[in-house]
Amino acid sequence: MIYYVDAKAFRDGDGSKERPFKNIGDAANIAVAGDEILVASGVYREKVTPRNAGTEDAPIVYRSIEKLGAVITGAEEISGWENLEGNLWTVSVNNGVFADYNPYTTRVYGDWYFSPAIRHTGAVFLNNKMMYECDSLDECKKGEANPFAWNKEEASYLWFTEQDSEKDETILYANFQGLDPNKENVEILVRRNCFMPDENGINYITVSGFNINKAATTWAPPAAYQDGMIGPHWSKGWIIEDCEIYGSRCCGISLGKYLDPENDMYFTVKKVKSPTQMERDAVCRGQYHGWLKENIGHHIIRRCHIHHCEQTGIVGRMGGVFSTIEDCHIHHICNSQQLGGAETAGIKLHAAIDVTIRRNHIHNNIMGVWLDWEAQGARVTRNLMHDNCRPDGIKQADGAMFNTDVFVEVGHGPTLIDNNLLLSPVSITIPSEGIACVHNLILGSFSLINSGVDSIINGQREPRYTPYHIQHRTEVAGFMTILHGDDRIYNNIFVQHYPITDNTKTAADADYQAVGTAPFDIFPTYDDWYEPFAPDTDPDMGGLAEAHFGHLPVWIDGNVYLNGANIYKNEVHRLENKTFNPGIKLDEKDGKWYLTGEFAKVLENFNVNIITTESLGLAFEPEQAFERPDGTPITFGRDYFGDHRIIPPVPGPFADYSNKEILVWA
Repeated sequence: MIYYVDAKAFRDGDGSKERPFKNIGDAANIAVAGDEILVASGVYREKVTPRNAGTEDAPIVYRSIEKLGAVITGAEEISGWENLEGNLWTVSVNNGVFADYNPYTTRVYGDWYFSPAIRHTGAVFLNNKMMYECDSLDECKKGEANPFAWNKEEASYLWFTEQDSEKDETILYANFQGLDPNKENVEILVRRNCFMPDENGINYITVSGFNINKAATTWAPPAAYQDGMIGPHWSKGWIIEDCEIYGSRCCGISLGKYLDPENDMYFTVKKVKSPTQMERDAVCRGQYHGWLKENIGHHIIRRCHIHHCEQTGIVGRMGGVFSTIEDCHIHHICNSQQLGGAETAGIKLHAAIDVTIRRNHIHNNIMGVWLDWEAQGARVTRNLMHDNCRPDGIKQADGAMFNTDVFVEVGHGPTLIDNNLLLSPVSITIPSEGIACVHNLILGSFSLINSGVDSIINGQREPRYTPYHIQHRTEVAGFMTILHGDDRIYNNIFVQHYPITDNTKTAADADYQAVGTAPFDIFPTYDDWYEPFAPDTDPDMGGLAEAHFGHLPVWIDGNVYLNGANIYKNEVHRLENKTFNPGIKLDEKDGKWYLTGEFAKVLENFNVNIITTESLGLAFEPEQAFERPDGTPITFGRDYFGDHRIIPPVPGPFADYSNKEILVWA
C-alpha cells in the first residue's frame, strides 16, 4: 500500500494520491509491513510516532518525494515579539502549547553531565541557527558573546527564559543584535522528538530524504533513556538515509537505549551507587530487555548530513550493535560548550559491538568518534577527520570534554582503526586495550596512554571493570579491568604537524602534543611478556599474579616518522626522517576537499608487509580476531579509496602518492 502526505493539500484526506494526508503521523498510525509513505515537500510541524513494525523483507518506508524537500521539525514559529529596549525583545507563550513537556522548565541534566550552568532543553532559533541561552536578563540585555563559544558571532545572539506562574506562561527574552524578530525567521523548540517510536520493537523502518531539524531533546547518558530527534528507540533494522539532521538541543540521531525506570538516571536520582556501577547494571539488565543479536541493532545510517547539535550527532547505548554508519558528513557538534559532560562527540556509542564507521567526513566537533565501553569488533575505517578541537584561543569550558579524532575508552578490543586521515592535534585517545591502528595518516598524538581508567578513592585503587562479550554476540562473557597494551600499530605515517608548545605534557594527558609511538615504550614485547607463562614451567598461581595484572604486550612495525615524530624503542623496521616536513594542507574547493603533501620521494624504496587478520592475532581478553562482523578475515590490501595496494605496499592510507594534491572528499 502507498500512502501520500502533502502539507499543502487543500484539506486533510484519506492518504490516497488524490486526497493525501496533511500530516505524516496519520500515515504512521496505520502503515504496516511493506507499506510506503510518500511525503511531498513542505514543513511538517509534528512528532511522527510509528505504531507498527516492518519486516526484513517488507520494511515500512517513509520517503520524501523530493530529497530534503519534506521538513519534519520540532519547532514552532513565534511572532508577536515586543521590543523592551535596544536589542532586547520579549514574547510570552501559553504553556498549553507544550502539553506535558515544557522545554523551558526542563533542564539539560543527568548522569555524566558536568556543566555548572543551568540550561534548558528548549531553545530559540534565528534564521535556522540556535541562539545561546544565558543566565540572567541582564546578561541577555548586554549581548556579549559567550567566552567559551567556538563561533563568537553566533554566540552574541542570546536568550533567557522565566515562568509567569499566575498566567501559566513561558516568558522568553532574546537579544537579536539589531534584527527585528517579527521580520526574521524566529522559531522556538516545542517538541521533544521529530521521528521516534514510543514503544520498543518497532523494527525495519526506512526514513529516506527528509530534513529533520530542531527538537528539544534531553541529555542522553548511557544508563538512561536516550533521546534523539530521530531514532529507532529499541529495535532492529532501521535505515536512515540521505537526510539532513541538525539543530538538536542534545542529540541528532539516537540508536539506543531501552527505557528502564529502575535504572533510569539512577545516579542522578538516588546517588548511592556509582555511575560506573549503573553502567555495568545497564549492560546486564539489557539481556532482560531483549538485548540479543536477533532482536536489536543492525541499523544503517548512510549519506546523511548531520550538523549543529549540542551533545552528539549520533548517540547510542547498546541499541546500535551490528550497525553501519557510512558516507555521512558530521560536523559542528557541541561547539557552543554550553552543555558539558562525558557524552559529547560527533558519534558517541557505548557497546559498539561489530559496528562499522566508514567513509565519513567528521570535522569541527568536540570529538570525532567516541567508542565508550565494549567496542568489540568495531571498525573505524576510511574516514576523513580534522579540526576536531577547539579553535585557537578558545578555552575549555568548565565541564566540557577534551578533543580528539578517535577516542576508544575502557574497551578490551578487538577494535580496528585503519586507512583513515586523522588530522587533528590529538588523533587517537586509547585508555583501552586491544586496538589495531593500520595504514593511517596521523598528524596528531596518541593520548591517555596507561591513563584515564582507574581512580584512587579513599586512598585505594578502584579499578574500572568493563565487560567483554561472546564473539559477535551481545551476551556478556566476562568483566575485567584495563591492563593497557595489547595494541598493534602497523604501516602508519606519523607527522609532527603541530608545534609542541607545552613540554610538561605526557602521553597520560588528554592533550599530549608529541606525535608518534614512543608513549608505548612502557609496554613489553610479546616475548618479554610471555616469559613468565612459558610452558616448560610449573604454574604458580600466586607467583603469576604480578604478570596477570601487568601490562600487555604491543606490536609496532612498518611505520614512517616525519618532522620529528617519536618512535617506539623496540620498533626495528621503520622509516625516520626527522627534518622532512611533507607540508600537509587540507583545503576545500567548491565543496570538495583536497589533501596536499609531499610524500612520494620520502617513501621511495620503503615497503612494508601486507597486514591481515592472521598477522594481527587475537585481542587478549575476548580472544577474538580482528575480523569482519561475519567472522571472515580481513586483508588490508585496499586503501582509503578502496584501490588495490601493490605488493609490497607502501605505508599510510593511500596506495599511490604520486599526486601531490589528492581529492579526499566530494
